[in-house]
Order: sequence, then C-alpha cells, then structure tokens
Amino acid sequence: MTRPGGSPIPRRRTQQLFALLLLLLLVMPEVAPAEEPVTFRPEIAVEDVRPTIAYLASPELAGRSGRHSTRAAEFIVQRFQELGLQPLFAEQSYYQDIPAAKDENGVRRVLGRNVGAFLPGSDPARSDEILLVTAHYDHLGTRGGEIFAGADDNASGVAMMLAVATALSKQSNKPARSIAFVGFDLEEHMLWGSTWFAAHPPWPIERVKLFITADMIGRSLGDLPLPAVFVLGSEHAPQLKESLDRVGRPEGLDVARLCVDLIGTRSDYGPFRDRQIPFLFFSSGEHPDYHTPRDTPERIDYEKVARVSSLVLRLVRDMAATEELPEWVDKPEIDLDEPRALERITTLLLEAGDKRPLTDVQRYMVSIVRKRCRAILEKGEMTPDDRTWLVRMSQLLLLSVF
Repeated sequence: MTRPGGSPIPRRRTQQLFALLLLLLLVMPEVAPAEEPVTFRPEIAVEDVRPTIAYLASPELAGRSGRHSTRAAEFIVQRFQELGLQPLFAEQSYYQDIPAAKDENGVRRVLGRNVGAFLPGSDPARSDEILLVTAHYDHLGTRGGEIFAGADDNASGVAMMLAVATALSKQSNKPARSIAFVGFDLEEHMLWGSTWFAAHPPWPIERVKLFITADMIGRSLGDLPLPAVFVLGSEHAPQLKESLDRVGRPEGLDVARLCVDLIGTRSDYGPFRDRQIPFLFFSSGEHPDYHTPRDTPERIDYEKVARVSSLVLRLVRDMAATEELPEWVDKPEIDLDEPRALERITTLLLEAGDKRPLTDVQRYMVSIVRKRCRAILEKGEMTPDDRTWLVRMSQLLLLSVF
C-alpha cells in the first residue's frame, strides 16, 4: 500500500493517516444493521494462500524490489502457466514493460513489469466484458541492511489473486464473462504500474466492467482483535452493494463497506476510479508493522487471508454471471456507515481504560462525539452538514487523541 509520492510514508504520518481510518472505518457487528448477513463456509483454505506469502516474503526475495521484484514476477507467471491461463499482453506475453520517462537521447529504460493472464468468458454474448482481479507484488526491498519483507503489503493480496485464479480456472463451469488477473509492479512508486496499465491496456479500457484489488488483507487495523475486512468503492455502483449482499460473508469474517473518499488514493484502484470504472478495494487496514522490517510471514493471519480470498471469489463469480453490470455513480448517497463506525470507536476508547488512557479533556470530547453520533443514528439519517461535522470531529480526535 502506498500514497502518491512513492516513497515510504514516515512512521508518524502513517500512524496519523490510519488513526483517521480507524475512526472512520471500524464497523463491528454491534452497530451493523439489524438484519444478519448470509454466511458461507470459506472455499479457499489456509494451505491455498500460505505458500505464496511465505515465498514472496522470504529472505530469498529480499523485499521484492529491483531484480528481486523480477523474481517475484517470474513466480507469478509460472503460476499462471501452471493454471493454463492465457497470456494477457501483446505477442502472447505475460509481461508488460513499465518504462521510465525518455532520457536526453529519447530512450526509455524499463523500470518494472506488470504481469497478467486471461481466462476467457464462456458466454459469447458476454465474453467481451472483463472483470479485473489484481494485486501489487512489489515492496520496499532492503534498506540499511534490513529486509522489508512485505508479507501483508502485499504478498497477502497476491495470494488472494492467485487463489482466486486457481479456483476459477479449475471449476468445470467457466465464468460467463472474461476474467483478467494482473500483478502490478511499482505500486510503492506512485502507483506507476497500475497507472501505466490503465493508460496502455491490452484491450479498450471500456471493456473493463469491474476492477478489484486487495492490499494488506492479512492483519488487523492497529493490531486490534477485529475479524474485519474493509470494502471500499461500492458506493460508486449500487449493483456492487447488491452483489455483496447476495454473496454474504465467510464464516468468521465481518465485512465493512465504506466510502473511499475517506482515505483518498491508497492503492491501485486510483487510476481506475479516475476513469470512472466501478471498483472494489479490499483491505484489513494498517498495523504497527506497516512499512517496517517486522511485516513478516509469521505475523500473518492466514485464516483471514483465506476468508477474504473466498469472499472475492464468490463476488467474482456473482458479477461474472449477473445480468446487471455495475454502473458508475459519481455522487454516492449518504448513509449511516460512518456515524456507526465513529460511535463504535468512541465507545471502544471510553471502555479501553489503561490500554488507551485519556485525559479528562479527551474523555469529555470523545463523549461528546459519541453522543452526537448516537443522535444521528437515532434520527436515522445523516445530512451533508452531519457528514461535514463527522469528518471534522474525526480529524480533531486524530489530532488530540491519537
């Protein structure tokens, strides 16, 4: 996961950014709508995702930057070939070179490579419509003699992509619509891999009807005991909310749907959102080991990665078969997800005791915020003024409490 600018975010800055995410995105069952979601048993298992994370985050790949990023790309392509997936790019290649700007001689050197494969749709009437399942595979490399392994960021997302590709390629009834799988390089450098792909796709970009990416799905926000994955982007396409409702959630996983404007551009959905392509972004949020050498395989919650992967698999199957494709909505309707989230986190803060000590002033402010959120929830609607207040108060809590 990254931000515009490409370099690792300073630790204090990342803590602040995801403290705001914590305030706005934390949705627990106690404050969810009363209707219980459909649950299902995960189809993808731990053994389907663990080997991918273990290899990509191993010392052998030294943080997946430079020549070690090339080795990660080769590993993904080998998996595509073993599954019998077609090459995605020109001249029957699984690779797409990502060039730098031209030098003084007009020559572009290659900075990295996207990798991609294709599963053709089985319905001739819908096979031109493409669902894109992606994850970035690069990370920060080795710095100061320490390996930044990137087990969660983002070997976990690659494990999801390959597990979904495996399940879809092996099922007897192939999806009606075509599915493309892409591993992006250089996400940690201003999203350059996905930006290049979106500007130079292997087919007209209008054929992409849904973009899905996962970035950091193997831990928990702030290392809190939260069995949750955040799903952002469905606010821009009502059909995606309906699909998420239809497929339900895997047993043992809570699904929190939030608006992406709360965090801005944090991963490879950015270039596709900017082209108004319906998208979904899956993440379990930032933890204290984000962009540090401590993001290692032994710290991954493999059950969570398997559950999130199973959710993506069901969603892709649903969207590959549904009659109604998602359509972009520029201005989403305001709902109550955010005040529910803020009510929950303020309650957790007040109940944390010595684990999250508050001064008298902080406790008073947190109490006021919780009271206001409960008033919005009791009213059953949130006005634009309410949302402006909510965002401002979240920022105030960020500055004064976190």
